[in-house]
Amino acid sequence: MTSGGDTAPVPHLLQANQWHVAGITREVTAAEWAAAQVERVRDDPAGRLALTSHAYNGPFGKAPRHLPFRRAALSFMRWQAERGVLRPLDENPPGSPWWRAVNDRLLLDGCEALARSGGLPGPASSPTIAPWLAFIAAPTGGNWYRAHNASIVRAYLENRDLADQESLPERFFLNVALLRVLYAHALNAAPRMALGWFAPAARVLGDPRMGMAGAFLSLGRVLPAHYPARLDLEATLKIEHGLGRILDYGVIAPRLQALYDWSARELDIPDLRSLIRDGSPIYAWSYADRNVWRQAPESLPVRLLRIATSPR
Repeated sequence: MTSGGDTAPVPHLLQANQWHVAGITREVTAAEWAAAQVERVRDDPAGRLALTSHAYNGPFGKAPRHLPFRRAALSFMRWQAERGVLRPLDENPPGSPWWRAVNDRLLLDGCEALARSGGLPGPASSPTIAPWLAFIAAPTGGNWYRAHNASIVRAYLENRDLADQESLPERFFLNVALLRVLYAHALNAAPRMALGWFAPAARVLGDPRMGMAGAFLSLGRVLPAHYPARLDLEATLKIEHGLGRILDYGVIAPRLQALYDWSARELDIPDLRSLIRDGSPIYAWSYADRNVWRQAPESLPVRLLRIATSPR
């Protein structure tokens, strides 16, 4: 394991495109190269951040059109590292197997697409590689969200068993994290659905190259600051009812079903619809406990925000 201060640089693709295996030298596939990079930083949260940062430099060290998107990517990952969810599993306290698995998927997909764009061969290991290649070819806000969120959603679907092992407060916030990243995408690509009468401002707020999107994706004002959560769900919710929670209940909650349906189509992942029922998120969460997604009694700020941003 490497420490945050001496994390080794990611090998340059042109310097690391051959492997010597069982006495045979052969060209590395893109999937193999990506897997090797993720394995190298698996127990090094700082290394995970460095790998993400490096990827936005492109396969040959210079990708000026991609660099502005690094802000949002690092914001989403940095708060994971700060919470402790990416810590090695043998530390005390350990990290989260679920969050580490989700982060692995994000890193693997980005690195494999990077390697393929740099000329490494081999078939795509996952359907989520294609959106990343589309972003690399045309770095726009919409393409970045499709790539990033497709990896996130696939990781959610692939790791339900690990999600079920998390605590009750954490399982609630797994749903909050998902609806937040889906909504950020909608701000950029479906502004009228996302913000109603304020649609003209939505694209700016949701632009992943801007600071507002990075702050929104960091989730620092929504999720508990430490992992595992130190309070029960009821106590945690009382603490978290700040500006972020007003946004969740006043703006996002009334359009959750539409948001998930739109995201399933936009990401071409129909199974995303299995994570919501009648407007209530149900990822590792019982539909019988859906009342947690409703704020009662509804506060005045929530009511006013809901009315102001209702779809036209």
